[in-house]
Amino acid sequence: MPKLVDHEQRRRQIAEALLRVAAARGLHQVGLREVAAEAGTSVRLIQYYFGTKEQLLLYATQHLAVALAERAKARIAAVGPDAGPRAVIEAILAEALPDDEDSRVFNVIWTSYLALSLTDPALDMGPLARDSNVIIDVIAAQLRAAQDGGRMPPGLDTGLEATSLVALSAGLGTSVLVGDRDAAQAWAVIRYQLDRLLPGG
Repeated sequence: MPKLVDHEQRRRQIAEALLRVAAARGLHQVGLREVAAEAGTSVRLIQYYFGTKEQLLLYATQHLAVALAERAKARIAAVGPDAGPRAVIEAILAEALPDDEDSRVFNVIWTSYLALSLTDPALDMGPLARDSNVIIDVIAAQLRAAQDGGRMPPGLDTGLEATSLVALSAGLGTSVLVGDRDAAQAWAVIRYQLDRLLPGG
């Protein structure tokens, strides 16, 4: 009886091979032959599943974003079911800072993909931008909860503040990545902003 193939699992395996190669050599240097060798498969099979290198890059980056979301959920779960808005927001923003190997790889590849997309119209940032908007919405909801509970000044716009926090953490993540500051210094900046937004804790 022929062995059943889990096509989605095969696609994930190929995407993860691309991410390993990209983390070691840079996304712009990745070719289908290198990915095929890393995945233990053929270029023809990669083309069967993805068609073009650009489609593989998009899928792999989305796969990376899903992994990021799962790690953020794990951080939120770790702070416990009774965690307040600030603890939840800190858990989410922590994933933007490259302070371990997984988050470093994410930041390297995400930044590389963004840079490539600026000059290659085949690389669509739309799905990745939507992922970012989901994060902003979650943080905004936490800020509203804090506002409703009297722990955040009532006159602040929670949507704009959430957008500012995500943009701040992304920028700080890049600065850590290139060595302008370390993760502790970046966290000090984020906590300074959270102290301003959530003086009530």
